[in-house]
Amino acid sequence: MKNLFVALFFLSSWSLTAQEFYDLETIQTIEIVFSQSNWDQILDAEKNSTEDYTLATSVTINGEVFDSVGVKYKGNSTYNANQTKNPFHIELDTYKDHDYQGYKDIKLSNVAKDPSFLREVLSYQILRQYMIAPLSNYANVYVNGTLIGLYSNSEAISKTFLKDRFGSKNNTFVKCNPIGGAGPGSNALPNLRYLGDNVTSYDDAYELKSDDGWDELIDLCDTLANHTDAIEKILDVDKALWMLAFDNVLVNLDSYIGGFAQNYYLYRDDYGRFASIVWDLNESFGKFARTGSGNLNSTAAKQQMSHLIQINDADYPLIQELLGVPLYRRMYLAHVKTMLLENFENSSYYETGMLLQEVIDDAVLADNNKFFTYANFLDNLNDDIGGGGPGGPGGGGGATPGITNLMDGRVNYLLGLSDFTNVEPTITDITASDPAPTVNSTITMTANITDATVAYLGYRTEFRAPFTRIEMYDDGNHNDGLAGDGVFGTDLLIEDFFTQYYIYAENDLMGKFSPVRAEHEFHTLTATLTNPVLGDLVINEFMASNNTTVADQDGEFDDWIELYNNGTSTLDLSGYALSDNVDDLAKFIFPEGTTIEAGAYLIVWADGDEDQEGLHAGFKLSASAESIYLVDPMVNIVDEVTYFDQTSDITYGRFPNGIGNFQQLRPTFNAENDVLTGTEELAETIFYDFFPNPTNDVLNLNFDQPENIQLHFYGGNGQLFRKEYFPDAATDFTVDISTWPTGIYYVLIQAENFVINELLVIE
Repeated sequence: MKNLFVALFFLSSWSLTAQEFYDLETIQTIEIVFSQSNWDQILDAEKNSTEDYTLATSVTINGEVFDSVGVKYKGNSTYNANQTKNPFHIELDTYKDHDYQGYKDIKLSNVAKDPSFLREVLSYQILRQYMIAPLSNYANVYVNGTLIGLYSNSEAISKTFLKDRFGSKNNTFVKCNPIGGAGPGSNALPNLRYLGDNVTSYDDAYELKSDDGWDELIDLCDTLANHTDAIEKILDVDKALWMLAFDNVLVNLDSYIGGFAQNYYLYRDDYGRFASIVWDLNESFGKFARTGSGNLNSTAAKQQMSHLIQINDADYPLIQELLGVPLYRRMYLAHVKTMLLENFENSSYYETGMLLQEVIDDAVLADNNKFFTYANFLDNLNDDIGGGGPGGPGGGGGATPGITNLMDGRVNYLLGLSDFTNVEPTITDITASDPAPTVNSTITMTANITDATVAYLGYRTEFRAPFTRIEMYDDGNHNDGLAGDGVFGTDLLIEDFFTQYYIYAENDLMGKFSPVRAEHEFHTLTATLTNPVLGDLVINEFMASNNTTVADQDGEFDDWIELYNNGTSTLDLSGYALSDNVDDLAKFIFPEGTTIEAGAYLIVWADGDEDQEGLHAGFKLSASAESIYLVDPMVNIVDEVTYFDQTSDITYGRFPNGIGNFQQLRPTFNAENDVLTGTEELAETIFYDFFPNPTNDVLNLNFDQPENIQLHFYGGNGQLFRKEYFPDAATDFTVDISTWPTGIYYVLIQAENFVINELLVIE
């Protein structure tokens, strides 16, 4: 059986408590203190030379003081040495190992081009519904006791961000902005055009943030240009389509779709695919005017900007090549329509904008260094504002469209186009033939689908993994009823205790997803865990990195696998086998006459030394990720476990012994598993309790030593439901869940030295 042992780092918008650093309803207070009175000139000098950080005596965030912090000015067109209110980058850990609620980099934008003060924060709020994106809110910033003004406070795309969202941080990581900033006439565009294999053709347009990865970036460009049929192996196509849809709907032209093809990041995930991450939304909602072929100089022109802008321009291969594939084009159209209907046709964006204005109204009024008037702030949610703000490439000092003026006209224009009035499929009555299947069983998934010529089921059993897309049929041969009856079906092997899935259907003109925010959101099917019953032979415990725990008969500290007999009689294992490869399930076959008594344990050394005395398998266990299979003489899988990163001298085993789910354990070689533990990499063993579970009232956590912890609760759709932060070291924690919806929640428990994953059931 496969088991959950992976950090859960899905992140979307969430319900936040008042203490959270990115709470939309709370203005943060950030106070910077420099020992020098001429701090502004010092920061200007660094900005115009090395761009190094300047030592601040302290930075205080919402009353919490951090000494010796790095601060510098940031920005391109929004920075000016002659203005008082410049954008800041605060790095809490430049000189000391500081963090605030887990955040180390703080990016503060000066709202220089936005009379409404809404563009960046509102745009990120919309974007987070559909793809991984930064959190964003507001902060009042003081320097040496003087209020500089109200800033937008957006989460940095840093390695902390990557680890939190993707579960890793050391893969290829690229900032897609020209070195030194973009400008008219620049040929250094991070547009993913293939320019040959020479790195020097790319290094002016992209900034490599990882230690290496140029070859992988060039491979992506080459694949886009010459091997589009293989693009899903190297690009997260769905995230790219959502990015293009977002930029287009919100007329966010200071982006990939605009004149400089910039302001996004690429991170290559652990599955080898580049994921796009949108950045810098201060000129969203039509403030930036420059396209690849000129400027959109009026609100009317921006309202009627083509939803397929740049599709015939070879300088925009992400658009031209992806939307040139009929399947991807129809998926893109579905994403555009979803975004229009969910945010703009129903005016929910306007309601959010009004709420944000209420939150920041007094702070805007008190900001004596703002670039527009208070009246402009009040008006620009609805009305166009002329002039104001610093100039910059793309018309930064020109008229600023009223957000509702722009978007109401844009919605009417787009939804009136044939691409969006064409009949789209409908997907209803999604049904699993067994709503509570057992692991390793095969079920049929069906759905009632109208106005579609083809349908697909996308599914996965690992968090963050790519979805596998398989076709569904309405031919009467796939447990789908009668041919042509509108019921589409396909068989699905249940490989793990959960399966995340979506359905996509299309006709010749339009596509449709269920759920409509797929792949960012998805349906979840939870299997019945086939825990062993009395009489079953099981994999009970194993160690994939044995440095000092226990040695074999030759004194070697090798990997080992422990079996356990839950039954009441001795089992003959003749012909049974162990393997780490599903394509070769008989790698190690137990010798004739091998037995295991009732209630007894049996150790197999996974060391590749089959010639040694005793039970030694001809394979070793990987400490990073692998599966272990136990099969009977007919090569039927009796038990299996899939695991991820393992810690040296910590085992992974069943708790309770023989029948429970797999957990990290204190090693109990050839003995009963008795204590749960949680660890990460080189952390010490952590003993904790997580109870009651199931529950409908409170959740308790007890640790054997004081900890500062963060709790992330993820719903069945994989989206973050709630985040709780406990900054004061303690051993006992309680979370009131009495008002939460019933269901299964994935829980990430994160402290300084460890990460623990739990499954919580709320009844």
